[in-house]
Amino acid sequence: MEIDKAIRESDDRRLKTKYNNAIYVIRRALALYSIEEVAFSFNGGKDSTVLLHLLRAGYFLHKMEQKCSNGGLTSFPIRTIYFESSAAFPEIDSFTYDTASSYGLQLDIISSDFKSGLEKLLKANPIRAIFLGVRIGDPTAVGQEQFSPSSPGWPPFMRVNPILDWSYRDVWAFILTCKVQYCSLYDQGYTSIGSIHDTVPNALLSISDSSYCKEKFKPAYLLSDGRLERAGRVKKFSSSINAVGNDSGSVDSHKSSLLVASVIAVGEEILFGTVEDQLGPSLRRKIHSIGWSVSQTVVVQNDKDSVAEEVERRKSTNDMVFIYGGVGPLHSDVTLAGVAKAFGVRLAPDEEFEEYLRHLIGDHCTGDQNEMALLPEGITELLHHEKLAVPLIKCQNVIIFTATNATELDKEWDCLIELTRSCGFLPTMVPYVSKHLQTNLSDVETAQPLSKLSLEFPDLNIGSDTD
Repeated sequence: MEIDKAIRESDDRRLKTKYNNAIYVIRRALALYSIEEVAFSFNGGKDSTVLLHLLRAGYFLHKMEQKCSNGGLTSFPIRTIYFESSAAFPEIDSFTYDTASSYGLQLDIISSDFKSGLEKLLKANPIRAIFLGVRIGDPTAVGQEQFSPSSPGWPPFMRVNPILDWSYRDVWAFILTCKVQYCSLYDQGYTSIGSIHDTVPNALLSISDSSYCKEKFKPAYLLSDGRLERAGRVKKFSSSINAVGNDSGSVDSHKSSLLVASVIAVGEEILFGTVEDQLGPSLRRKIHSIGWSVSQTVVVQNDKDSVAEEVERRKSTNDMVFIYGGVGPLHSDVTLAGVAKAFGVRLAPDEEFEEYLRHLIGDHCTGDQNEMALLPEGITELLHHEKLAVPLIKCQNVIIFTATNATELDKEWDCLIELTRSCGFLPTMVPYVSKHLQTNLSDVETAQPLSKLSLEFPDLNIGSDTD
């Protein structure tokens, strides 16, 4: 089978791993369901094109295992669904029909919307599972696994997602390695194709040449940064979103209130006293420098449940929670898993973060699943700064620092403050002022005047250091 042969002969170890995993999912599905009970949703895009050829290879290997075939694949009996739309690009329609003809696909063309079309299809056919070309990062991928039952309110079927953990780079590595045909729009600068109403060529692939009377674009596979795959999708903003975004008083409203933060340190070495915590005091001073109050500093052990419990407690009672420690490739680095559990979401591969790691550590960032690129799904925002090799991680009102020493923390904090000036997610207030008074008086002698000051000035925090 030409697809399997091309992958086996490739030197791309990562692609081989992704291929083997996808083929396993396909063969597992074909073992669980009869050929009459499965279907494949094809839309002419790059992801479903990859899935088509993975299914061809997977079906061939499945039949080989059953000793039913010892030659090439002459037919593809899996029912293929195509949802025809008046908003689809003509090139997508043409490619879909040409592909169906080339590979003998049993094409069921549905002209209604996805949900009602599925309801009719499943009533008329014994379909129990549908192969989908969904990838992490797609709007519909949140919460899905490789095998995921359909959502409540939808007709019942199993969603099978063989390429769920594939990146943009993986998709094009497969297409180019296997030399399969793809829609011509991808050679015109389109990197993610939706409808004719919300899709344009990716400006990052534009060719700057005044000799062209019409703007030209490089092909999609030359996009070097897969994080920007959807840059060609036209963003539509509702009036309600604009109203919020244009509310000039939204940040100013903080000026009359006290903003409170908690600090969580993750590390048993701090708890056991084997390492002195230098980041905690420094971070508290930094928080005070922007006029925020620190309600509590907590040190927790390297345990996912301990992190989750503390984050869940603090995120609902504080404006912001800052965490450091427990981020990295070691088994004890459980901070991100704990944050995910606190928000009730799973850890999922983040293609954008994985791209950063790949540029940072190269070939070491390969393998079955890069654990360092797993981030809380659906709630993570990466805070980019040109001075940071890896962006800061923000999960709603929780900010995670990767710093391991004071110098790194200084750098990350400075970048965070710079980003705040443009984004406004961390309002700055009037800084706290701290004064130190030294006296030879005893605590008994100072107790009464200090109590009087506390009553007269309730915003004044008075502490004491006794030698």
